Amino acid sequence: MHPVLFKLGPLEIRFYGLMYVVAILVGLYLIKREVKRKAIPLSDEDVTNFVLYVVFGGIVGARIYYVIFNWDFYSSNPLEIPAVWHGGLAIHGGLIGGIGVAYLYLKRRAIPFLRMADAVAPAIILGQAFGRFGNFMNGDAHGVPTDLPWGITFPPDSVAGADTIMKYGKNLPLHPTMLYEMVLNISIFLFLWFYLRKRPSKDGFIFVVYLILYSTGRFFVEAFRADSLMLGPFRVAQVVSIALILSGLFYMVRRRLWEG
Repeated sequence: MHPVLFKLGPLEIRFYGLMYVVAILVGLYLIKREVKRKAIPLSDEDVTNFVLYVVFGGIVGARIYYVIFNWDFYSSNPLEIPAVWHGGLAIHGGLIGGIGVAYLYLKRRAIPFLRMADAVAPAIILGQAFGRFGNFMNGDAHGVPTDLPWGITFPPDSVAGADTIMKYGKNLPLHPTMLYEMVLNISIFLFLWFYLRKRPSKDGFIFVVYLILYSTGRFFVEAFRADSLMLGPFRVAQVVSIALILSGLFYMVRRRLWEG
């Protein structure tokens, strides 16, 4: 577990950045396949532009969301706000930013948002899985101490190791929450891609199922996180997960999305 993959002189290639690149390339391939299969009127170039815009919107949204919930620190250190290379991106903020940009892009092209959302959903959850592997190599998004046999003791100079030593006075095995979520995300991708996506349904079904399944898994994984964003006594990710589950179920039942 080491954040740096290799160095070429002053150039440093990190696992986390590499996972972003891999997620974008793999996601682009999957989305182009789905766009063609669903006969969405976008060229390969259009899809590439769409993905790049959405990724940018997602990164901006993820950073703003993280900064808001850590405002005590960033209000005193404003120069750190744009320093995303120091860490600090939140997936729910990324979804908000990415969905907002996607909606505006598709509206201008007169393409149904939910139809495209269904084409993108499997790529999103697989990209999240790559991201969690990057978290693992960084040692961030880590869990609380555990005596379970699969607990992992992170290097003292990693985020997880340093945080644990600071809090408990020594390094301890931790819940590898980033790996829990990575397995969850891969499982959801396999379900969406190989079972659900070709079944007859209304536009939005795949995307809503993605939101519900991910939010359900995230709610439970979050209980083991040591670095959760907090809103008073509540974990922000759990509050947002509950909201997404309830709103997703309501929309699915109201629109009977499972009907082809």
